[in-house]
Amino acid sequence: MSVSLPHAVSVWRRNASLYRRTWKVNLLPNFFEPVFYLTAIGIGVGAYITEMGGVTYVEFLVPGLICVSAMHGASFEVTYNVYVRLVYEKTYSGMVTTPVTPDDILVGEVLWALTRSCIYGGGFFIVAALFGLMPGLSALLAIFVIPLTGLMFAAIGIAVTLRMPTIELFSFYFTLFLTPLFLFSDVFFPISERLSGVWLQVAEILPLLHPVRLARSAFSGEVGWLALWDAGYIVVLSAGLLSWAKLTMRKRLSS
Repeated sequence: MSVSLPHAVSVWRRNASLYRRTWKVNLLPNFFEPVFYLTAIGIGVGAYITEMGGVTYVEFLVPGLICVSAMHGASFEVTYNVYVRLVYEKTYSGMVTTPVTPDDILVGEVLWALTRSCIYGGGFFIVAALFGLMPGLSALLAIFVIPLTGLMFAAIGIAVTLRMPTIELFSFYFTLFLTPLFLFSDVFFPISERLSGVWLQVAEILPLLHPVRLARSAFSGEVGWLALWDAGYIVVLSAGLLSWAKLTMRKRLSS
């Protein structure tokens, strides 16, 4: 990938400038959704569950919801927003008439999606800390999982967006892809205790499972060899999808 960092940063800066005008409208819905889940399910259902995974139920929820916040922050940015800039506003077509290249645009958009994921995931992390849900200093390692989560879902989302024929089909992406990940990726219950055999192997394919497991390891202070598999999965999947997105972006903006 041939990238000029100043040009990529200029794409990031453009998005940041626009976000400053609308951050209140954009931040509140995505930020408060996991907070509501933590409050309603953690306190409500947690009243009937004494513990899960060796901790209280509300403490069990926190690592997963941090990753969910980061996932949403990146996903919304690289789906609807990128699609509008690509198809309706023709923003990228104007950019490539300058020294900015398609690769610069791709990297700039991914950097901005990473920023959005850190805003949402980091914000939720701070809220959890204020509620006293950080079990120890090892939980601070979960901060590094937030950009990894953002990178992976930025790569997934932008790869899908560049192949999306109409904006209406994004409802399928969120409903039939992100929602099942949210429900069956170790966020609300330990899948190792509820699934067995081939279903556990299928679960290993789910992208959200890996950052959730990394964050939960950080919170428990028990980081083992499985963490290498989880981190490797995130890096390899992200690199593969971004390489494919690079070719698609070049093709879309050169046609």
